[in-house]
Amino acid sequence: MQAQPANTSVEADVQRADVAIIGAGPAGAIVSALLNRQGHKVVVIERQHFPRFSIGESLLPQCMEFIADAGMLDAVNNAGFQFKNGAAFTRDGKYSFFDFTDKFSPGPGTTFQVQRGTFDHLLASEAQKQGVEIRYGHGLTAINFKDTGAELQVQPDTGDAYQINARFVLDASGFGRVLPRLLDMELPSNFPTRTSVFTHIQDNITADWHDRNKILVIVHPQHNDVWFWLIPFAGGRCSLGVVGESHYFEGKTDLKECLQGFVNETNDLGPLLSNAVFDTPVQKLSGYACNVKSLWGENFALLGNAGEFLDPVFSSGVTIAMKSASLAAPLVDRQLRGETVDWEREYAIPLKRGVDTFRNYVSAWYDGRFQDVVFFRQDKATHKISQMISSILAGYAWDEKNPFVTEPSRRLNALAELCRG
Repeated sequence: MQAQPANTSVEADVQRADVAIIGAGPAGAIVSALLNRQGHKVVVIERQHFPRFSIGESLLPQCMEFIADAGMLDAVNNAGFQFKNGAAFTRDGKYSFFDFTDKFSPGPGTTFQVQRGTFDHLLASEAQKQGVEIRYGHGLTAINFKDTGAELQVQPDTGDAYQINARFVLDASGFGRVLPRLLDMELPSNFPTRTSVFTHIQDNITADWHDRNKILVIVHPQHNDVWFWLIPFAGGRCSLGVVGESHYFEGKTDLKECLQGFVNETNDLGPLLSNAVFDTPVQKLSGYACNVKSLWGENFALLGNAGEFLDPVFSSGVTIAMKSASLAAPLVDRQLRGETVDWEREYAIPLKRGVDTFRNYVSAWYDGRFQDVVFFRQDKATHKISQMISSILAGYAWDEKNPFVTEPSRRLNALAELCRG
């Protein structure tokens, strides 16, 4: 059964599409390109205008496979982004790192650190070049699901509202979480409420030990559940942020002063950024961890952060978003062609396997178990285990040949006890 022809004339009162996608970020760009390649008429509605600022700037190597599948690899490789080959950590003067090219799972071992405004715009533009229609400045205001699909009420930021009738809807709206809000699907996260304070800086780093090819994660010297990210970009700039439970930030109204104050409390990060220029407004994000009642429903599915967001500590957000797009696209294609799809078994359960792997490591980071693993002195006897951990940190959290994926809690607990011993 071929995809039905669609009328998407902007002048029509009611427009038709095979798939309506909410959001043009990484998940929306990837899934729209994949479905477009299958011959489906795709319309993407994006409330904002690109490029726009976003955090989540340190990609994981697993992302490169999804980018390649969507036909966007050459564009990303040629964009001049900062090369990335691993992750480095500091705590109490100790330094440790994971080389993502030395990992257990097959697949790319390198990727990039990107300014998301530029990166997201690049992916969306590549999707457009392939024939995807993206409407910037168009927001979803209401939706009504029927047996045959959905009726979407769309309001442009200029012009009259209109309706799209789509056979299937994908929510790739990220933190906007459009469908969960409209359909009352939101659930609280099991994680404590945390806050991030962040900005971009001209870093002016001269220290020889700093490796610009790796994200640097710094643990606060007094509070192990407070940490910093330092993500180098091309051109001598960095993304800098601090994360902790919200009580650490109470009463700190001057965000620039707040961030600089936390930085100066550290023994490594303070000296490293002693010549940095804070030339970009500092921003704050709180209560970002979230969950939903279900990742799918009749004629719709949630992608990436629209379904669940864990924590920024291992930069998993974009990887989960792209993985969800990769899983959803062939299922949408099959459903549009008249096949029966078990969305729980074929989408939600497989996606959650990797998300739950990341969840275990996030929890273990904040309670100190995984920090002890990270800073354990490696030797030849532990090299194979290090490769397995490196694979997860590189984004291969769905590789069930990796024992630390198939049994993340038990294996990690045993390893933490060993390292502490």
